[in-house]
Amino acid sequence: MVGNNSLQSDSKTQQIILLPPFKLVLFKKTKNGKAVEKRPMDKKQRILLVEDDQRLAELIRDYLQQQGFEVLIEGRGDTAPGRILKENPDLLILDLMLPGKDGLSVCQQVRSTYPGPILILTAREDDMDQVAGLELGADDYVKKPIEPRVLLARIRALFRRMEKSGGQQDPFSSTLVPKDIHVGGLKICFSSRQVSLDGQVVDLTTTEFDLLALLAGHAGTILDRERIYSEMRGIDYDGLDRSIDIAISRLRKKLEVDPAQPHRIKTIWRQGYLFVMDAW
Repeated sequence: MVGNNSLQSDSKTQQIILLPPFKLVLFKKTKNGKAVEKRPMDKKQRILLVEDDQRLAELIRDYLQQQGFEVLIEGRGDTAPGRILKENPDLLILDLMLPGKDGLSVCQQVRSTYPGPILILTAREDDMDQVAGLELGADDYVKKPIEPRVLLARIRALFRRMEKSGGQQDPFSSTLVPKDIHVGGLKICFSSRQVSLDGQVVDLTTTEFDLLALLAGHAGTILDRERIYSEMRGIDYDGLDRSIDIAISRLRKKLEVDPAQPHRIKTIWRQGYLFVMDAW
């Protein structure tokens, strides 16, 4: 039985707080990453939830639909990649324990072709799943049992990041889109969410692009983890999350001549990270 104040799946119970419907303009890449689709404000953001626990999936769907999202459900890992590419949702929520194919394998398979943010769900206390998912290109994670307020906050933060850095000024919004950034051989194009280095396109995930844009936009200034975390997620840093460090490591592998001895994105001991202007 499901009461008014909880979500239940098997023995798991999560608190739920209903909030007003949430709608915003999303600037979205097409599959080739070279175009931007602008959605009107009355168009619901579409989420694909890949979760094999049908009861939990339905409860999450019902909750998110009350917040103004359209939610589709896929229950198997082996059929998820085809469904993801077919639906091309605005955001993907991906459980890691799935029949047919595990969520990490699904994430790895679709990351190069699916341009939207990926939010993984993990039931393990060990952070190895979170680290592995982030290494494979996931943008964020939520631990089970799921707290609906946390899930909603993470979803909203991912959409805000897409809105802030995703395209030209939208007729439905007064938000100004940042200008493209050119530093030496590095070019960051916000209208296409594309990065090139010395004329070669660099394939970045949503998190990697947003992190690079944040660092480059504050070139020459040391940004600490607390500042980066707050800017990226819209919530305070808990002192334990390693997602920023992992994303920095991935950026270095793609942008540094020698990732083991970075000179473009430096770590300043006990202070934070520094984007070096003259290193590009």
